[in-house]
Amino acid sequence: MQTLYAKIGPKRLKAIVDRFYDIVFGDSKIGHLFKTDKSLIRDKQYQFLTQFLGGPQIYNSTYGHPRMRMRHAPHAIDEAAKEEWLRCMKISIEEHIEDTELASALYNCFPKVAANMVNS
Repeated sequence: MQTLYAKIGPKRLKAIVDRFYDIVFGDSKIGHLFKTDKSLIRDKQYQFLTQFLGGPQIYNSTYGHPRMRMRHAPHAIDEAAKEEWLRCMKISIEEHIEDTELASALYNCFPKVAANMVNS
């Protein structure tokens, strides 16, 4: 069975991540949560999503275990921020994946994870 990573491919995944952050960095609701090195944020997200979607474990080999909740703890993430993050991701996915079934499968990986990041 082919992983989502294999179905999407590294090039398209990178394009999704880049477009997602183009949207997020300019977003009035959540842009302020992303003030560190923007290139590093993009790279970490790409590496994380690569392994999260069934590709090579490149995030772990570079940064160790993701510990996503711990890494997001310093940022005040409320329900509205979660929803905005998901909205931005959905836009990016829909712009890069024409196959609606594949786009839905990818998007559906995120709501549960995003809900786990809410901390305020």
